[in-house]
Amino acid sequence: MERMFACLSAGAMAIILALAPHRLPAQQSLTWDQVKARFEATNPALKTDADNVDEMKAEEITAFLRPNPQFTVLADGTQIAPHDGIWTPFRGTYEQPNVSYLHERDHKRELRLESAQEGTRITQSQHEDLKRNMLFALRSAFVGTLQAKFVLDLAKADLDYYDKIIDISQNRLRAGDIAQIDFDRIELQRVQYEAELQTAIVNLRTAKIALLQLMDDRTPVDQFDVTGPFDFSENLQPLDTYRNAALAARPDLQAALQTMQQSETNHKLAVSNGSTDPTFASWYTYNSSNNNPDGIQTLGVSVSVPLRIFDRNQGEKKRTLIDIDRSQQASEAARAQVFSDVDTAYELVRGNIELLKPYKTRYNDEALRVRDNVSYAYFHGGASLMDFLNAQADYRQVQLAYAQLLGAYLTAAGQLNLAVGREVIP
Repeated sequence: MERMFACLSAGAMAIILALAPHRLPAQQSLTWDQVKARFEATNPALKTDADNVDEMKAEEITAFLRPNPQFTVLADGTQIAPHDGIWTPFRGTYEQPNVSYLHERDHKRELRLESAQEGTRITQSQHEDLKRNMLFALRSAFVGTLQAKFVLDLAKADLDYYDKIIDISQNRLRAGDIAQIDFDRIELQRVQYEAELQTAIVNLRTAKIALLQLMDDRTPVDQFDVTGPFDFSENLQPLDTYRNAALAARPDLQAALQTMQQSETNHKLAVSNGSTDPTFASWYTYNSSNNNPDGIQTLGVSVSVPLRIFDRNQGEKKRTLIDIDRSQQASEAARAQVFSDVDTAYELVRGNIELLKPYKTRYNDEALRVRDNVSYAYFHGGASLMDFLNAQADYRQVQLAYAQLLGAYLTAAGQLNLAVGREVIP
């Protein structure tokens, strides 16, 4: 009986566990630093571009390699007719192994290595510039998610507040304080609040999906969340501070300057390639048919010097000289672009701060105060239904405008970080 009771208890427990609802894993709330770290570790486009840097480092090995020596074996003197009626075809054959080596002059290897190293630094700077631009896209998606969360919270709060208004209005309807038509108009207005709530939910899920795509993350939307301050700061450094920081940090400007330096090295290499490189050779000969019976083994050396009469690498010398001027002009254009980007982003941030200040100090409180006062007056017969509905709409518009301005400020702050090349506004 005890065993039967134990089996029945175990079976009942298994049924209860099977029918119990499965709990989803806890929702992840990632900060901006965590989102950025995951992005840098998992984004395939960024990882693919990082391989280009490794490839350039491998080319440095190739650039510094020495020329391979040449080994040649010569066999000659084989007889093609019998000697004294005896066929001895290999009797007169002599062998001559030969080793030669091209000696590069005027620091050709060193200049090739220097040019390859500069190419690696350029590729590294270009990789950092790609990451800079992709981080701006990531930051914009992160800000968009925070803004969508803020708007969703507003929509929920507005709907909760309006539900309380409906409850109060229903009590007034029962008491005969308002007409049925007025109550119906108030209740019909709830449809707009419901629509705004559903729109906010869809917008938040869409923003999360875009952020997850940039992170190459397969986490379900319902289990993913971000957290961070959705606010603005009035502290803005002088413009020259951001300009100087950009000159030191912008990777595209660094790439332009490094390209100019590589152009100068390539010109030196072109001049060096116009110099003459001798080829040294030595050989050993065994000649069994030599007239001197004591001199059948000999050694020889030679030096081969090409006469560079027509080809002195004139074309490459001229091309690389022109490339130096082109690189200088490109670096000046990059410097001007840096100033333009910083100035534009700075004005966007400054303008958004000026727009946000009155909202934080005055408009938000005024909109809330007007809504509450008009609601109180309406419930006590001191305001019309139209005044009441307009006060509700004005409050929502002010709150949504504030949310949009906050999103614009944070996006402009990200653009200023993009223009400077590093985070100057967290």
